Amino acid sequence: MLDKLKKQGKTLIVATSKPTCLAERVLSHFKLDHYFTFVSGAEMNGDRSEKIEIILHAFEKNKINDLERCVMVGDRKHDIIGAKKAGIDSIGVLYGYGGHEELSDAGATHLTGSVAELEILLCE
Repeated sequence: MLDKLKKQGKTLIVATSKPTCLAERVLSHFKLDHYFTFVSGAEMNGDRSEKIEIILHAFEKNKINDLERCVMVGDRKHDIIGAKKAGIDSIGVLYGYGGHEELSDAGATHLTGSVAELEILLCE
């Protein structure tokens, strides 16, 4: 799916509450780093600890202004709430840590139960 999204010209960005340096290490370890244009995460000194700060940092650093074309994919309510605060749609993935109730109560725009379903939502 990530390969397909890149080939379609989509910009893929990681917006995580984990420290940026750790997220980059995980992506590199699993050989996924080449799919992502940018990693926006928390800083070890406590900066950017809120999901909205992380998302807005990614927007700023990548000069993203067209929010209609953005979507946050996440598995916890913090992802969905951050997306709402940023003014973008969200897809709650039910195969992560958060369940249906958590993600729907947070107001996810869409819910998906598999990577195949996510691919249908994201790919043209």
